[in-house]
Amino acid sequence: MDLENQKRVKEFAEQYGPENVVVILGAAEGEAAGLAAETVTAGDPTFAGPLAGVQLGLTVYHICEDDIKAEVDPGVYDEQISMMEMVMDVDDIHNEMQSIRDQYCKYL
Repeated sequence: MDLENQKRVKEFAEQYGPENVVVILGAAEGEAAGLAAETVTAGDPTFAGPLAGVQLGLTVYHICEDDIKAEVDPGVYDEQISMMEMVMDVDDIHNEMQSIRDQYCKYL
């Protein structure tokens, strides 16, 4: 997750309260999604950005997870995401995201 997005996430958590913020990721690989998820929950593991050492514990999902997919208009999901979903390892992404939620999310 780039430094500008870290800054935005941190500002939203401060403005609205971390219990009211849900981060939805769209990385194409489980490892990349997991790294971004870890950043918004446990803090930036590279210690380089605004979330270095900041444990927000935010709720985090990937757009391809069933819980989020169910909340999106099916036509919009089909148009915007379904093609990418066909080439992603959705099970790997879900497992990575679930692991991060289990370890670090405070507001499920």
